[in-house]
Amino acid sequence: MNFLKGTKIYSIFTGCCPVCHEESMYEKSNPYKLNQTLKMHERCSHCSTKYKIEPSFFYGAMYVSYPVGIAFAVAAFVISHLILKLNLVISFLVIAGTMIGFLPVILRLSRNIWINFFMHYSKEKKLS
Repeated sequence: MNFLKGTKIYSIFTGCCPVCHEESMYEKSNPYKLNQTLKMHERCSHCSTKYKIEPSFFYGAMYVSYPVGIAFAVAAFVISHLILKLNLVISFLVIAGTMIGFLPVILRLSRNIWINFFMHYSKEKKLS
């Protein structure tokens, strides 16, 4: 995925600093350590970018999590009902299981998307 370095897509899918792309924003890389899913570093150790721009900054990520969750649900429906030809009840259960199973991933993706609305990659910051 290094060929995407320098793009917002790289920062969103890897969870790295949106400014320098050198360090993960999260203390633990595994989102399934549920008590630490959303624990983030205060600042990037490479470029000193402060991740929490203001108190309650990541409340805005809730607005992003809705369409991200819908995308996961639609993908689960397409795979279960349209491709695997499961009935609607089973497809609904697959959607519910997908939403529960991918909740930590959805939460992190939403935060990554939200912070990338406000911060941009900078080669100058990367060099320092």
